[in-house]
Parts: sequence; structure tokens; C-alpha cells
Amino acid sequence: MGTSPTAPRAAYPLARQPLSVADDTGPALPGMFDRYRSYVEHALAGNVPPADAHPVNAVLRYHLGWSDTDGVPSPTPASQGKALRPTLCIFACDALQGEPAHAAAAAAALELIHNFSLVHDDIQDQGEERRHQPTVWAIWGTPRALVAGDAMQSLGDLTTLQFDASIPPHTAIRVSGLLTDSYLQMIEGQCRDLQFEQRETIGADEYLEMIALKTGALIRCSLEIGAAIATDDADTITGVAGFGRAVGRLFQIRDDYLGVWGDEAITGKPADSDIVQRKKSYPVVYAFQTATGPARAELLRLYAKATLDESDVAQVMDILDDLGAARQTDRLTVATADQARTALARLELPPWATDEADKLVDFLSRRLF
Repeated sequence: MGTSPTAPRAAYPLARQPLSVADDTGPALPGMFDRYRSYVEHALAGNVPPADAHPVNAVLRYHLGWSDTDGVPSPTPASQGKALRPTLCIFACDALQGEPAHAAAAAAALELIHNFSLVHDDIQDQGEERRHQPTVWAIWGTPRALVAGDAMQSLGDLTTLQFDASIPPHTAIRVSGLLTDSYLQMIEGQCRDLQFEQRETIGADEYLEMIALKTGALIRCSLEIGAAIATDDADTITGVAGFGRAVGRLFQIRDDYLGVWGDEAITGKPADSDIVQRKKSYPVVYAFQTATGPARAELLRLYAKATLDESDVAQVMDILDDLGAARQTDRLTVATADQARTALARLELPPWATDEADKLVDFLSRRLF
């Protein structure tokens, strides 16, 4: 599907229906998600072994939405999510006049690393549902889920080595280093997030630093790797990484909104899930910084509990509403989207790529899933 630098992007056929439309599920996904989907799916299929090759593979394929709990391929595969990170990787390569197929292996590796983190996150959060199906640990237990997550990570590392001969060795080594460094940052961010659960007050700056690691590192790296595959120009790669940094922050802030006020039927996660799990997401961080008197005392009491029941969750939601936490989260979302567009404006991309990147920013700031 690679084209010459002057080819109009309208020449790209969309072989399938868009993943979402602008209706009650929010703004439509930008065209890049459909355009590069076959690259991602093919590369993933080629790097995840069949279920009968090893018992853990059935678990991996179940988590990816490809099979049931026995490893039998699903006639109607479960949702595999947006595939944001691999899509961004191939988009960055294509936007910088690289061949999209050259970025497919790296894109698959990014998706595998992301999914390794999801398997482990579900254990840490005790989340029992993801993407409209039970989580791995909820079915097989924590020990087997840990092993499955470790296996997914190893597959991701191996997949970064699956470049064809058209990719210079120094580029392959650089890509592998970028990926490893980014998921080490991701792990550091997860550790900080877990530490925040034990603290009463977290500053907004601390919180933004944490999400820049936990969520932002892999998203930034996705664009950075795609750029590195397409070009050796250091300034261009740095500029693309700067855009990716803002996109990562934007994604997580909107995710924090959906974790409190999202629609379970659309997100695939239980409503108010972040409150139930006592996560210190941005709306809660803002509430702890802003609340005074009885409201603050009540927040401290509730978040000191081991678990929150329905009435506790309702009390937290009332406090968030009284403090205008939803409006503040929206304001931060808009400000971060502006930062992403400022970073985008500094890049010298062809018009079609700038337009799609702008649509991506709009989607991430208003998405409902």
C-alpha cells in the first residue's frame, strides 16, 4: 500500500467498514485505523504461535480476542481495541515517505508489549472485565496470568527482530532500544501509580509526570519508531516524538474521564471503574487538591477504605460533581489537544498526514471508547 510522495491519499482503498461512526459512540476513528489494520493484523498473526504449540498460547490468543478459553478460534472475534500504538507507528513511517510494510513488525511488537501491560494491569487492579470479556486472571488465576503477561512481553521483544533485509541493522537495533526503553518507562510509571494509591494528596504536576511514563512512553515511542524506520534525520524524529508525547498525555486524560463518567456499553469496562478501584486518576487528584472541609474529610475517609460499595461510589461521584471535576478534566483535555496541535504544526508533513494527525487529536479528545 506504499505510494509515491505525490500520490493522493484518497487512492487508499478502505477494504472494510470504518471501525466506528460519528454517532452515539462518539467521533469516528480517523482513516489511518482502517488503512493500516491489515498490516497490523498480519504481523500479529505471524508472531503469536498457534494455541496448540504451548498451553500459554491459548491464553494469549484469548486475551487478544482471537479464540475462546480453550483456544478454539472464535467465529466472531472479540474486540481487540483500537490498536492505537501500532497504527501510530505505521502512520509515522508512511507520513515521512517510508514504506508502511517496513514498520509492520515494529507495530506488532508495540501491540504485544501494550497487551503484556494490560494483562498485568488487570491483575494489579483486580479488574474482571476488559474489552467486553472476562480478564485473563479472572479466568485462569493470578499465577497463570503473570506467566501469560511475561510471555506476551517476550513475544514483543522477539517481534522487533523480524525486520526484512530492507531495514538497515543499525535501524533495527535502534528500534529495539527505543521499545525496551519505553516499556521500562511504562513500568516505572505503573510503580508510581501504585505508590499514589497509598498517598493522600498528589500534585497535578506529579500526576502528569506519572502518566507521561505509564501511558505516554509507549504512545510516544510508537510514533518515534515509525519515524526512525522512515528517516535518519534526528530533528524530524525528535519532532515526531514531541507530538507523540502530547498525544500520550491527551489519550490518558480522556481515559481518566471515561473511567469515571464513561458508558459501560461503549467502553467495555464497568461504569465508575476507576472509583471502585480507588484509582488516583486526574478527576480524583483534582478533587483532593480542591476539596476543603467536610468534602475533603469525606474523600479521605472513603479512599482509606479497602473497598468501596455502591453508596461509597455514589458519595465520591457527588463530591466530584460538586467540585466540577468533569469540567476541569474537560478543560485539561482541550488544553492538551492544543499542545498536540502546536507540536504537529512544527512538523513538515505532507498535507494529507497533517490532516489525519489533526483528526486523530480530535478523536482522542472527544472519544467515548
